[in-house]
Parts: sequence; C-alpha cells; structure tokens
Amino acid sequence: MRHHVNRWYRLFDVICAFIGICALLPILIGVVVAIWIDDGRPLFFSQTRLGKDGKPFSIWKLRTMRSAATGRRLTAAGDRRVTRVGRMLRRLKIDELPQLLNVLKGEMSLVGPRPEVSEFVNDDERWRRVLSVRPGITDLASLVFRNEEEILATSANPEEYYRRHVLPAKLALNVRYLQNRSMGRDLKLLYWTVWYSLHPAHFNPQQIEKAFDS
Repeated sequence: MRHHVNRWYRLFDVICAFIGICALLPILIGVVVAIWIDDGRPLFFSQTRLGKDGKPFSIWKLRTMRSAATGRRLTAAGDRRVTRVGRMLRRLKIDELPQLLNVLKGEMSLVGPRPEVSEFVNDDERWRRVLSVRPGITDLASLVFRNEEEILATSANPEEYYRRHVLPAKLALNVRYLQNRSMGRDLKLLYWTVWYSLHPAHFNPQQIEKAFDS
C-alpha cells in the first residue's frame, strides 16, 4: 500500500514539475538574462546536499551571489555578497525554480524536508527520519522559517545561532510534517509557497501552521 502511495506522489511530482518548467520558462529566461547583465556568469549555482538515505546530490539554484563570493555557507539579510538581482530573487524565492529539474531527476519532491549540507547533519533520530524520504523544494519548516535570513541577521554569529536555535526548530517541524503527511496537506503547502512568493509582505508563520493542522 505504501509503495502504491509513493508511486502516486512521484507521478504527481513529475507532472507538476514538467508543467511548471514549461509554464515558467519565459520567466526563467528573463531572470537568467537579468543575472547575466547584473553580474555576468555563471548563471546558476549548485551545491552538494544530502538526499534520500543520505545520498549526496547537486541541488541547483539561480545564482544570487557575486561570482567571486566566498565565506560562510549561511546567508543573513543584508549580506553584501548578494547581488541586486539576487536580493529580489531570494525575496520571491525565484532562485529555487531550477530545482524542478531535481524533481524530474528523482532527487527531490515538490514537498518534503529541505535538503541540508552534510556539515549540519548528524546521527540524531530526527535526521534519520528526515533522510528516509526524498527532500523537497518546499515544506512546513521552510515556509514557517521563510524569513530565516532576517532571523539570522539578528545574531553576531549566524552559523552558531542556526545550529543551536533555527535548525532544531526546523527539525521538529520536519518530523511533525512527516507524521501528518497527506496529499491534502502537501497541496496546502504548495498553495502557501506560491502565495507568499507572490505576496511576501503578507508572510505569517502562524497562519501557515494553522492551515497545515486544519
């Protein structure tokens, strides 16, 4: 039965990702041109993350930082490494759109715990639970912490604050999502992802959690 359900989830992912790429292709082309004009090449950014069963894979994003940028892995609001176009892309979450290709390849799902870099993953039982499923483009934790960059900007040590406070809270939300996962709840999370990408000023984490539980 579970295998049958997973097949339906996978079919849903493939159909929606394919439709999404086709529908958003003009926007993607326009954004790529804007990145090239603003800061040249490369146009895309890839990073190794941990997928299902802890298997590493390359996640793709539109590049939002300066081509020569170095430093910490985390980005806080006001980070000078972010380009002018990149600030807009990150605010609207448009930089995540190339991950639809990761979905088509079977490395990701539309909805599922966000994949993390190996440095932040340990052998905790919660991580084992999270790594037992395909990671997603969006999920309950990433929506509730949509303003993560603003939160990290309040700390003198963003990486330490992320490890001690943000990551444990996100892990708890990931486990909560997996314990209550359903197609109906996934559709709600997809709706809120699109809604807040179009209306970022209306961000309301309490509303997201309430909608997920209802």
